[in-house]
Amino acid sequence: MKLGYPCLNTQFPQRGSRTFRLASYSSDRLCEAIAANLDGLRAILQYNIGQGLLHFRILSSLIPFASHPICTHPWETDFAAEFRALGQLARQHGLRLSLHPDQFTLLNSPTEQITQNSIRELAYQARLLDLMELDATHKIQIHIGGVYGDKPRSLARFVERYQQLPDSIRRRLVIENDDRQYSLRDCLWVHTVCGTPIVFDVFHHALLNEGEPLADAFRVFSRTWQGGHGSPMVDYSSQEPGARAGTHAATLDDRDFTHFLRKTKAFDFDLMLEIKDKEQSALRALAVARQLGRIR
Repeated sequence: MKLGYPCLNTQFPQRGSRTFRLASYSSDRLCEAIAANLDGLRAILQYNIGQGLLHFRILSSLIPFASHPICTHPWETDFAAEFRALGQLARQHGLRLSLHPDQFTLLNSPTEQITQNSIRELAYQARLLDLMELDATHKIQIHIGGVYGDKPRSLARFVERYQQLPDSIRRRLVIENDDRQYSLRDCLWVHTVCGTPIVFDVFHHALLNEGEPLADAFRVFSRTWQGGHGSPMVDYSSQEPGARAGTHAATLDDRDFTHFLRKTKAFDFDLMLEIKDKEQSALRALAVARQLGRIR
């Protein structure tokens, strides 16, 4: 198991997340932000390597406005050496990197402009991983999208749009079950048609399911990762006590996490902790996983 956390590190709260307003866009401002963000990403990855946290989700805004038409600066060329160095660092230490576009990336939207914006965003994120010269085990995960009043039609529209994507995106794209609209069963239907691997979100499954026990869910979703996609990817969180249902925990619930690892001991997977205190909980989770023999 490779275990990690998404996007930001509380030890370096300002590292890797510099951006600016669209109205302030200029090539100089863009390049300053990119240089700072790549330097910050490298610092976070080096910290993670030192701690044994080998799964990390890159912040989508690493390159500000990269998928916006205003961004015409050749940033890929200007920072090619930095991207190669980051990829080399990941390969050397066995890091697994991923990305997760925001909620506005909706392949199945009935609005053509939203679809085109979403494809541009996916192309940009795939390009990031390509520039790092990372193989197809480094993924981009998305949700199926909205229901738009007609779930079967929205599922079919996702499949149609997915099949039209260039291979540079399809080879990296994975879908995730959500907590309100598209369950694991829905994702399995998409996988049957498209072959897309499924990122299994444990917390979402607890909120939206068809009664499948956790072990059964793991058994079926794990099979979608055959064919060179790498180890199955799992997102883990738990309910924040006293908060609205579906609110991710502020910090690791050690008892719940221990129970989760014991229930899934028969399966191999890489784990992303979607918990608000980031590496702080990830380090505690790493200690629990080592104690249970899940990580050496």
